Amino acid sequence: MKVSTKGRYALRIMIDLAEHAEAEAVSVSELSARQDVSVKYAEAIVAALQRAGLIHSRRGKTGGYALCRAPSEITVWDILSAGEGSLSAVSCLCESPNLCPRAPRCKTLPFWRALNGRISEFCKSVTLSDLAQGYAPQESIIK
Repeated sequence: MKVSTKGRYALRIMIDLAEHAEAEAVSVSELSARQDVSVKYAEAIVAALQRAGLIHSRRGKTGGYALCRAPSEITVWDILSAGEGSLSAVSCLCESPNLCPRAPRCKTLPFWRALNGRISEFCKSVTLSDLAQGYAPQESIIK
């Protein structure tokens, strides 16, 4: 699995919103400038985050975007899923049921499923709050 710039920038934008949660709302132009992302790209990312129900918009003079929930209630999985769509390690796991004609006899499929499970478990264990506070892993993933 390779996380695209959209997924990486979605994390950065969400951290920015978490760090500025005391503000009424944060404009796309502010997010764009602080995160060094073009306004157009920031708008696309913000739209995806809004569709996923992670942020909401406020209109008016002090309008912009704000988190829908507390940072401790939003996981990295939520954010990357909004930015990336599928987080599967291989394309055959993006479809449910698996439509690959080789699936019933595929010797690698159990490995890919296990890898997806580990990725999902890890991403669901780290919150936006963790990232905003300077995430430091408790233990090494590689032993």
